[in-house]
Parts: sequence; structure tokens; C-alpha cells
Amino acid sequence: MTDTIFALSSGAPPAGIAVIRLSGPQAGSALQALARKMPPPRVASLALLCDPRDGAPLDRALTLWLPGPATVSGEDMAELHCHGGRAVIAGVEAALGAMSGLRRAAPGEFTRRAFENGRMDLNAVEGLSDLLAAETQQQRRSALMMAEGHFSRRIDQWRSRLLELSAMAEAALDFSDEDDVPDAQIESRMNAGTLTLAKEVAVILAAPSAERLRDGIRVVLAGPPNAGKSTLLNALVGREAAIVSDIAGTTRDRIEVPAALGGVAFLFTDTAGLRDGTSDAIEAIGIDRAHAALEAADIILWLGPPEDAPRHDALLIAAQCDQLGHAGRPGLAVSARTGQGMEALKTALLDRARSLLPGEGEYALHVRQKDGGAALHYHLLAAAHTDDLLVMAEELRQARRAIDVLTGRAGTEDMLDQLFSGFCIGK
Repeated sequence: MTDTIFALSSGAPPAGIAVIRLSGPQAGSALQALARKMPPPRVASLALLCDPRDGAPLDRALTLWLPGPATVSGEDMAELHCHGGRAVIAGVEAALGAMSGLRRAAPGEFTRRAFENGRMDLNAVEGLSDLLAAETQQQRRSALMMAEGHFSRRIDQWRSRLLELSAMAEAALDFSDEDDVPDAQIESRMNAGTLTLAKEVAVILAAPSAERLRDGIRVVLAGPPNAGKSTLLNALVGREAAIVSDIAGTTRDRIEVPAALGGVAFLFTDTAGLRDGTSDAIEAIGIDRAHAALEAADIILWLGPPEDAPRHDALLIAAQCDQLGHAGRPGLAVSARTGQGMEALKTALLDRARSLLPGEGEYALHVRQKDGGAALHYHLLAAAHTDDLLVMAEELRQARRAIDVLTGRAGTEDMLDQLFSGFCIGK
């Protein structure tokens, strides 16, 4: 029998209210043992909680009885809405822990049970994880869409159409003598349907990276020594994160500083000044790491000569314009000391970021989701560009397997159900 688990599901005490959640086959009996009565399903009821071991009162709390399977975890659940003091929580948890068959939940175990019981798929689980970690409004919006199942519903639509195509292929192969099987143009219709589906998957694969949204747009400040990189980084993040000095080579290693601008998460990286022929071994290592950071950058702020910019899309910065002037200097004139040009720079960064992050009503995809989607797209294209029904059927089977990876479902029995119900075979 599955254990019944319990855990504090609200914030750390002390707090105004503490929510202790139970999930499992003994959730109802545990609730009744504490409250000495069973509340009506899904109706909040006030009860005096008492320790079943000695009858000592623990707290007066709201209780909820949530019979499965129509619950978050897919199991019987109960919730205790107690006062949020440490002693109250400790007393209630001690009483629960003393009951046979109950134990404290492991990290993420409620969500894992929801997944195992079919209440959530992997995409919704990942969305929930991102939602809990969200620090910006954009992260919150994208994660909520994933957690609410927007991507999962789109996959379900793909899966339904894929099952129809697979059923057609199986029918054409095995039941061509049946009157209910479509005509000889079935191959061309399957090719067209599969190609259309592949194009839709390709559009979704172009979605921004969830890792970029979660970790922040990687902005690398680069240029020769003493170009003003560290001063500019400090001005962008609003604090003295990097050491500023007139001595060339002060920055020896990458300095990474997360910051939010305009509700968008950024990860700013200050790098060692780039120059050739240094005799300092430590500085040379820093320069190598600077080059590595440039290769991984989403946006480069280049503070050196334009002709030396490491990428054609680097944002040229004419730094220290209060000291060096900016007449004839290409790039955005900026002074981190006086603030000149800083708002224009932040606007430029946000404009670049919008093309790298999901827009309003869009979501971002994790590497796992992109890998699964890429496999699905590959097999759909292979099926669309073959005239061999055996090859097509196999590629469609592999495409269904790729969807299984995305959602965690099994698809073989569903495909058979679709086949027999759609073509009335074996009547």
C-alpha cells in the first residue's frame, strides 16, 4: 500500500496561517483522528485538533477533506489550515508522524504523485517548477502558461492527429481489402497531413529557451583593458559588484552579476581586458575565459574599436564619453559616471531581450522539450517524404514515441483504439 505523506505546504513559520497537506489512502482516517469528526467533502470546516495519543488539544483550525481521484495528487487528500506558529506546526506534525502508515513527504513528492497518477504531465511539472522559482513577471507569465497546460494541450492535439495518421497507415497496410478503408489516394493525404503537422512542430521549436528565461539573458561586457567595463557593469546592476581601477588587467576573471531591468532577468558578465602578448599567466587565463564568455553570450556590449568586435551583432558602446568625448566615435555614447546614455543603453538591452524571450501569451521550452520536439519533427518529416507505407508507418510510430517522451504517456493502445473505432474494422 502507498504511504500517506504529509508536509507543511505554506511558507516557513512564523506566519499568520500554516497549511499542512496530507495525501494518500489514510488521509481521511488521519483527519478524523485529529478532528474527531469527518467534514463534508470540499467544504472548509472549523474543528479543534487534538493529539490522538493523549487527547491534548493542538489548535483550532479549518479542515478540508478532498477525496480522490479528483485532487491535485490524484489521491485522497486533506488539508489543515492552522495558526502559523512554530509550536503549533511542530505539535500537529508530531501527531501525524506518530500515526501508523504516515510519514513526512520527500521534496517534490506531492507533484511526483500527481504526475504518476496522471494529474500532470512532464511539461506541467516543469512549468510548476519554473513558477515556484520565478523572480520576474515575465518568468511568472511564461511558467504559468506551461503549468496550466497550454503546451500539453497543443501536444494532445498533435497526438490526436498523429494517431489518425497512424491508423490510416495501418489500415492501408493490413486491411486494404476492407470496404471501409480509404481509397488509393490515402498515401498522398497522409504525406500532406504529416508535412502540415511537421511545420506546426517546427514553429513551436523556434520558441525561446526556458533556461535563458530562468537564468537571465547573458550580457557580456568586453573590450580592451581600461575601456570602462567594470564601471559600466556597476552602473547597470546598481551596486559596486566589480573592482574599478585605472590599473590595466585589474579584472582577471569573469564576474557574473544577476540583475533585473524592466522586469527582465539579465546575467551581466564583466571580463578581463582583451589584448595580445600579455606575459602575465593569470591574465592570460582571464582572457581565455573572456573569449569563452563571448561565445556563450546572448548580447555583447563591445567597448573597443568597432573593427575588433567579436560578433557582427555586438552592441557598440562609446564608453567614458564624459572623459573621451564621443564626436566621431561609433556606438552608443555612454558615461557610467554621469549617467549619460544609460537609459538609452537599458532600452537597447530590453529591445534585444524581447527577441530572445517569449512574448505576451507565449511560453518557453526547456532543453528536454526541444529535444523531444526535434525528434518528433525529424520523424514527421521522414514520414512525409516517403512513398513506402512500411517506412511511413514506422516513422509515425517513432513520432508517437517522441510524444511519449514529451508527455510520459504510452501510445500503442490508444493508436489501436483509434484504428478500430475509426475504420470499423472487424465488423
